[in-house]
Amino acid sequence: MQARSEQTRHRLVLAGAEMFCRKGYANATLGQIVAAAGMTKGALYFHFVSKDRLADAVQEQGRAMLLDFVAGRRQAGEPPVQVLIDLTHWLVRARCADPVVRAGFRIAHECAGRVPPVTDFHQVWTAEVLRLVDEARAAGDLRAHAGPETTEVLLPAAVCGIAALADTGPTYDELRGRTRALWTALLPVLVPRGALDRYRLAPADPPAETATTTPAPAPARTEEPSLPAGLVVSAMPALSEEPGLPAASAGPEKTSLPAGPAAFAGPALPEEPAASAELAELAASATPTPFAPARVLAGAAGG
Repeated sequence: MQARSEQTRHRLVLAGAEMFCRKGYANATLGQIVAAAGMTKGALYFHFVSKDRLADAVQEQGRAMLLDFVAGRRQAGEPPVQVLIDLTHWLVRARCADPVVRAGFRIAHECAGRVPPVTDFHQVWTAEVLRLVDEARAAGDLRAHAGPETTEVLLPAAVCGIAALADTGPTYDELRGRTRALWTALLPVLVPRGALDRYRLAPADPPAETATTTPAPAPARTEEPSLPAGLVVSAMPALSEEPGLPAASAGPEKTSLPAGPAAFAGPALPEEPAASAELAELAASATPTPFAPARVLAGAAGG
């Protein structure tokens, strides 16, 4: 029962994110959201008492996704600066492909100043960026002159600018290239020159579908049409006959297979061609009888 309830809640959050992305927070209605989720309003109110609470849940899921990504990069042993680079690439990819992250940005923008305040996805990722900068400074990975007044203003502004570019319609490949160009310019300002080669500027992994993307349905299998009983033999392709020999008469088509192996009416096998010109002349001059071909062949074998 608990698993089913969580699944229902997850479907409602995804449907809410899709509607908030498509229509905006103010214009998305609860009726549209439950219709997109295939649920009833009763199911929605069981989990969320209002549209505000649903919007908060969308933001919270985006926050959890971001923190899970950062935790995964840390567990992989990446230094804070590399995690910061990877985080910007994750943000760009999610902004392009994931409705939860896209909705998180839009809700935070449209609901700024709301009372009570909505969970602000901007503040979530900005706080994570600053935390990574502090870790890098504590580890001695930053230049001495890269003080808090520089990094705490420059990095959030740069990342915010990349995220805003996603709303102007470029493809993910274009945004990925711009993000890499951003770090090509920023990294020499932040880290010592001798440490530049320690960091990878490209995304950690190739682009992939996000977990919230619905997979395309598999194409339906087409069944081979079945042949009616009794036509299996006649439907077989006839064996090619030797040129110059008359085609065997197939006889009337049968509607069913008679019992017994002797009733098989498959196409006749082609006869062996004459071994030489002399045998061909003998075969032409011989009186045709039912056993003439056998005698001609026997005489040829004896000669």
